[in-house]
Amino acid sequence: MRIFFKKSNFFSVLILSEIILFCSFLIEKNLQIAFLSYLEKYFFLWFFLFPLFVFFSFCLLEQIILKFLPQKELFWQIAKFLLVGVSNTLVDWGIFNLFILLTGIATGWQCSFFKGISFVVAVINSYFWNKFWTFEKKETKNVSREFISFMAVSLIGFLINVSLASLVINIIKPKFGIEEKLWANLAAALATLVTMVWNFVGYKLIVFKK
Repeated sequence: MRIFFKKSNFFSVLILSEIILFCSFLIEKNLQIAFLSYLEKYFFLWFFLFPLFVFFSFCLLEQIILKFLPQKELFWQIAKFLLVGVSNTLVDWGIFNLFILLTGIATGWQCSFFKGISFVVAVINSYFWNKFWTFEKKETKNVSREFISFMAVSLIGFLINVSLASLVINIIKPKFGIEEKLWANLAAALATLVTMVWNFVGYKLIVFKK
């Protein structure tokens, strides 16, 4: 039995891959990361190759789930959630780095404000992808209640995300000689990891439960 290869899944993976690629480009433009410099140099080549790489990775993952893992539907949900989560993370970081790139501000309350905006945009992206793809909730009834529940779970995630990032950026502050821009992104990474765990549990058990 195949659980992945539907036309909708094919296009979802391609779209998510391009979102990830474009937001990675924004991060590279701000941070000037050496090993990502090839992303900018050969962007149009990556535009075609990266989605194919992600697609075939999911092909392999499907076979692993079908042959070796119990609770196949749950593991496949987690796999889709992780891809959506990566896209949300990159949307969050991409917009965050775009603000820093445009303003040159990487600390203080302005940086926390940038992080808040980037997180809200990522949450909106997350709602549509998780509702219609990850958890496959096609029903249109009680949408308002569902969205309120989603926003409640996401708001808690928002508080966790922004508070943790702000704590690391503004109170702990850069350590070990790490520059401010990179430290801000490390803080964002830690905040994202903690938030993703909370969000999956909240979305599955509260918002999109069947």
